[in-house]
Amino acid sequence: MALGSRRRSNRTGATRSSGEGRSKKSGTGDAGTVAIDAKPEPPSAYRQALGLLVRREHSRAELGRKLRSRGVENDDADAALTTLARQDFQNDERFARAWARTRAGAGYGPVRIRAELAQHALSRDDIEVALAACEVDWADLARDQMQRRLRGSALSNPAQRRKAIDWLLRRGFDLRCARQALAASHGAAAIDADGEVPLED
Repeated sequence: MALGSRRRSNRTGATRSSGEGRSKKSGTGDAGTVAIDAKPEPPSAYRQALGLLVRREHSRAELGRKLRSRGVENDDADAALTTLARQDFQNDERFARAWARTRAGAGYGPVRIRAELAQHALSRDDIEVALAACEVDWADLARDQMQRRLRGSALSNPAQRRKAIDWLLRRGFDLRCARQALAASHGAAAIDADGEVPLED
């Protein structure tokens, strides 16, 4: 009887031990699953906007659009942008000046730059100040762009002259600058009595 009892006791203990092992293993698995499924908290609206500003200047309107496209609520976006503006990390006037300098340096004229800045909900005064800060002679810039465009090609017929004028207009120069650039490239002999290059022969 004692031996039988001992055997039954051993079998019962072994069963209990095995069950405990399974329980521990299951617990470990559960903990591992929780660790895998856990997702980090998304960065705050402030941190997202600051990360964008580190790369380049942004207007307030542009930052707001980008934050909302990332799922940031309007109130959170507005609060973050207000804080950044108060800290002077975001500044519309500084953005406007940087944008105008960059675009002028790429050979674009004031008409186009003005239109681009208007898309950022900037005031007319901020836009004009930014253009003035470029300190660019727009007529000279138009002539430089025309010379690069032509690369020695002659404007021997009206169709070529109109095409050259249209190209400068698309670049953002007004008609007066475009005509002056064409006159400088076409030669003084082609200038009419009004100081302009005729677009028709």
